Amino acid sequence: MPVTLLLPPRLTASARALRDAARRRGLPTVQLPTFAVPAGLRAEHLHAGPGFADLVAPVLDIALLEAPQDWLARLPREYTGREITFGPIHEAYSLRRPAFVKSPNDKGIPARIYTDGSRLPGPDAVDPSTPVLVSDLVEFTTEYRLYLLNGSVHTGSRYAEQGRLSPGPLSKEAAAFGAGLLDGCSGTLPSAIVVDVGTASGSWSVIEANAAWASGMYLADPQRALDVVLQAAGPAEAVAPRDRRFLRVPGPLAKG
Repeated sequence: MPVTLLLPPRLTASARALRDAARRRGLPTVQLPTFAVPAGLRAEHLHAGPGFADLVAPVLDIALLEAPQDWLARLPREYTGREITFGPIHEAYSLRRPAFVKSPNDKGIPARIYTDGSRLPGPDAVDPSTPVLVSDLVEFTTEYRLYLLNGSVHTGSRYAEQGRLSPGPLSKEAAAFGAGLLDGCSGTLPSAIVVDVGTASGSWSVIEANAAWASGMYLADPQRALDVVLQAAGPAEAVAPRDRRFLRVPGPLAKG
C-alpha cells in the first residue's frame, strides 16, 4: 500500500495533528529520518516545509499546489487594503521608506519590516532576481487562517490578536470575508490553498496566501484541514486541468 501522507524528519504540532488525523481515517503515514527518499518508497501526499517538499516531491511525482507568486500584488485593493508590489529584490533596494518585505511562497527572504531597501539581504547573499512582495505597513488587530477547498471555506482558525499569537475559533466574519474573496477571485487560486485574512482599522483584508501542504493549522479542524492538504499535495497524474497553472516551481536559492 502506498504511503498516504509523507512527513519530514522534524514534526511541528500541526504535522503531528495531521498525522493523527490521517491515522484516524486509516490512512498510512511515514516520517522520513532525512531528506533522502529511500529506494522503493511510494507516496501520494506530503505535509512539510518547502525545502523538504522541493526535494522529495519530484522524486515521488507529487504535485504541489500554491498561489501564483504575484497573486497578492494583483488582488484588487478592496481585498488587500494596502499597496503591494511584486518584483525582483534588486528593485526593492531603492526603497527609502519602511516596508514589509517577504518572499512570495517560501521563507528565502525573511518576512519582516525593513526600514529601507539597504536593510534587505544584498547581492552577496541572494540572487538579485529573487522575487519579493513589498507591502505598505498595516497593523492587523486580528488574524485568521482559512483553509479553502473547491471554492469554499473548509475550516479555519484565529491565530493572532494585536500581533501576538492567540489561537482561537474561526469567526463568522472571517469566514464570510473568505467566502466573498472566493466569489470575486476564486479563479486566481488553486482548488486547495490557505489564505490568511485579518482586520485593520476595522476593515477586513487579505494578509497572504500559503501552500496548504506547508501551513500550520492552529485550531482548525484537523480532519477538514487534512482534506485540503491531501488535495494541495497529491499525485501529479490526478491534478485537475484548472489546477495545472498553480503547480509549484522552486524559486532561486540563496547563495552559499
